[in-house]
Formats: sequence, C-alpha cells, structure tokens
Amino acid sequence: MVLVAVGLGPAWADGCFDTQGKAGKPVYLTLDTGHMGVAPLMADILNKHQVKVTFFGANERTQTGDGSLGKDWAPWWKARAAEGHAFASHTFDHTYWRADVGSDQFRVRPSAGPSEGKESVWTAAQYCAEIAKAGSRLEELTGKKPLPLFRAPGGKISPRLLAAAKTCGYEHVGWSPAGFLGDELSSEAYPNDQLLKKALRDIRSGDILLAHLGIWSRKDPWAPAVLEPLITDLKARGFCFATLREHPRYQTWIAQQSGQAPAPAAK
Repeated sequence: MVLVAVGLGPAWADGCFDTQGKAGKPVYLTLDTGHMGVAPLMADILNKHQVKVTFFGANERTQTGDGSLGKDWAPWWKARAAEGHAFASHTFDHTYWRADVGSDQFRVRPSAGPSEGKESVWTAAQYCAEIAKAGSRLEELTGKKPLPLFRAPGGKISPRLLAAAKTCGYEHVGWSPAGFLGDELSSEAYPNDQLLKKALRDIRSGDILLAHLGIWSRKDPWAPAVLEPLITDLKARGFCFATLREHPRYQTWIAQQSGQAPAPAAK
C-alpha cells in the first residue's frame, strides 16, 4: 500500500492560478474513452476535487449502453460539460493508423463500429472526416465546441498523418513519458500501488497525463482506485490541473482555429 500525503494545498480559483493570482505547477490530465464502467465514479472524484480534464472521445464499445458516444451516455457527457471540462476527438470508430500508403493514403483499422477489426486504405480526407465525426458528436452531446485537437488511438501516428490532420484543422496530442499512467497494463504485472508510486515519483510540471474511462483487459481497474490519491498528493505538493486549452504548446493553435484570443497559459 502506498501512503499518500494528503493536504489542502493551495486554493485554486481559476485553472492553475490561486486566489492571489499566483501560478502553480500545471499538469494536464487527459482521459480517453473506454468501456465507461468506471466513468461515473471517475467523474465524481474529478468533481469532488474540482479537477478539470480534457476528454478525448471515440464511440467505443461499452459495458452498458450503446457506445461511449451513444444516446445512453448523453446525460453523462452533458454533465461533464456543465462542470467545465474540455473535449476533443479520439476518432469516431477508434481508428488505428497502421501504415502510410503512397503519398496521401493510410492503412487503418477501426477497433469499434461496423468495420471493427478490418483493415482498409483511406485517403487523407477520409481520415480527417473520421476525426471530425467524433468532434461533431461530442458537440452534440455537450453543447460545447470541441478543441481543434485529436489523439490517434494508441498514439500511433506518422509525420504524414500529422501533416494531413493539421491541414484539415487538427493538432495531435500525445502524452509525456511520465504521464503514461499505466491503466492499459496488466494488473498482475503492474498493480495499482506500483503505478501510483511511479506516477508520484516521476510526474513533473507541464506533463500531459493519460488514462482511460475503463480498460477491458485490466482485471483490477486503475480507476477510480489510483485517481483520487494521485490528485490529492499532487495538489498537496503544489501541482494544479488544467485543460489543454491552457497548455502553452496548443493555446495559440486553438486560438487561431477558433478566431479567439489565446487563453492564459498555465506555466
């Protein structure tokens, strides 16, 4: 068992600025969709600790309901929007890039939807449409325009894929080395207490963190077991949580695509 130092920490009034306007040490927690079995509990923890995250949404198969972006989960997404979270595309059918083909095509394989598990070759325009479809669905569910960002499933990308996506208005978001929180790993080989200890040891200011709203293969779920101690310990050490809207790498791009002034960076 990992003993976690829990304390009140600074009182964050707005993102990563405290009540006196002093900036903290930002980290950017991002949550990809999954089977959604732990999504309600994770949302409760985020709300309890007033942590804002960026959700990357794909319409994945779920333990209950009609897919993570389906109508059964619409109230859940609407509630997250009301809490002030940010949203971005994870490709609609959780479509993996497999290889570049020729000068402007890609071999892909969706892990959800009608073509689940089937490889095909897409043009850059088709891949862009797949990103946009998830964004449009998130906007329908949340009533908020998603960020002009996307995350490729598995983080599988190529320079050519990134260039194609950027041409149609999407910047890719990966994660920091220490930000891989390990919820996709075997719980037998990587138990929760070990993953928590590693994250608390290695995470640094500015890191983008990655976890999921449920992983089918993990027998002992990472969330919500690790989520709350991770939040409380980081906050006690002066870290704060911001969305990618405030990330210095992406804020200018987001502003350019939306025609607005950049949000203040959480530096």
